[in-house]
Amino acid sequence: MKRIWLLFLVVPLMVFSQSDFERAQQLFKEGKWEPSKVLFEKIVQTNPSNVKVLEYLGDIAGYQKSWDDALQYYGKLKRIKPNDADYCFKYGGALGMKALEVNKFKALGMIDEVRSNFEKAIQLNPKHIEARWALIELNLKLPGILGGSEKKAIQYSNELMQISPVDGYLSRGHIEEHFNRYSKAEQQYKKAISIGNSKKTYQKLANLYANKMKSPDKAKSILDEYKKRYDN
Repeated sequence: MKRIWLLFLVVPLMVFSQSDFERAQQLFKEGKWEPSKVLFEKIVQTNPSNVKVLEYLGDIAGYQKSWDDALQYYGKLKRIKPNDADYCFKYGGALGMKALEVNKFKALGMIDEVRSNFEKAIQLNPKHIEARWALIELNLKLPGILGGSEKKAIQYSNELMQISPVDGYLSRGHIEEHFNRYSKAEQQYKKAISIGNSKKTYQKLANLYANKMKSPDKAKSILDEYKKRYDN
């Protein structure tokens, strides 16, 4: 009899919790960060080590640009699962965004940790695409005296080429565009289109034409080509 009563007590709690999680997930998908956050926080109060809920809360904090909160959640995830590549990547990303908000002197002390988290993500998952993109961006944005390097950016772009040729061409185009080598960037984006044929590849080339090469007619033409190919 005692077991039966326990069953009646436990099952409703499990159903209630599952319902809260599903509702929170749906709100998250709809971009309703605050109500989603309230439900996820409710769940984590009773299960503080629920990694999926902690990740959602970290992601919400990121969308809301609350970098201290994001670092708290991602940091806890790293402690719970230190060998998870995505948690290292997300922690590094949040730390990088935090560095943009503090004074330059303090930001300098954060750069090595940002880089090491992205590198750890690649070490844990050799096919981690997003971490390589992040390291490319880091090497392009930082001055050489702080560790920035076009050579390193190209190295990670070449690694992307081996994992995902589309990302390889897009990243190389991004590097060429960063250094105002627009004709070379155009070639790389065209190669990305030839094998990817995605909206993103067409958009990157169109943006290059419109914003950097001052060729709005070419931008319109490439977008029209995409629409003609995929909207019919």
